[in-house]
Amino acid sequence: MQQTVGSWRQALPTERQLAQAAQPPDPPRVAWRKQMRRRVLDEAWTLAAENGWDRVRVADLAQRAEVSRPSIYAEFGDRAGIGQALVHRESDRFLTGLADVLERHRTHVGLALQAGVGHALAEAERNPFIEAVLSAARGGTDALLPFLTSRPEPILTAARTLVCGWLGDVLPRVQEGRRAEAADLLVRLSISHMLLPLPEPGAAPARVARAACAVLGIKLQA
Repeated sequence: MQQTVGSWRQALPTERQLAQAAQPPDPPRVAWRKQMRRRVLDEAWTLAAENGWDRVRVADLAQRAEVSRPSIYAEFGDRAGIGQALVHRESDRFLTGLADVLERHRTHVGLALQAGVGHALAEAERNPFIEAVLSAARGGTDALLPFLTSRPEPILTAARTLVCGWLGDVLPRVQEGRRAEAADLLVRLSISHMLLPLPEPGAAPARVARAACAVLGIKLQA
């Protein structure tokens, strides 16, 4: 199905939140559950950023969030469910930032892709949670990386869908298969550079964007 102009933004977290804002207030019990969920995820983010996900324990989360362990299990299912929810929340924030960067540079597609890769790599460095996940993954010990890359609805798939939709918006005459290939290449190479940075990481955004532009048949710079 071909996307209409700007339709790719409708799947972004900010767009969903704006739509939800018009709904009536939640009943007290639902509001409490949302607050409890937010507190648990906030504490999980802090603990994972400080010590790594492997050292996060439900008992510690319950104590820090001031909720019972049964309440946490009822909401998330198990510890893996907490990790998945946490990664999804961080993914939402990341994708919203990526979309904003692409839109700010939409008059020049090549530079927009370069800026998008730069945003992704910078976020991996400045976000303590993402940095902790990637650092642990380099050592082969972290359990959250699969939620970013290979489990159902990972950030890899979401980012690829976002970039592909954006390319369809700004380059509608480029073959759909080429847009999909370029989006996949851009996202996979970005994740590769997160895990294994270059000795000169500042060169990575242009290098990745240039490869994607080659697939699209456009120049990185006019």
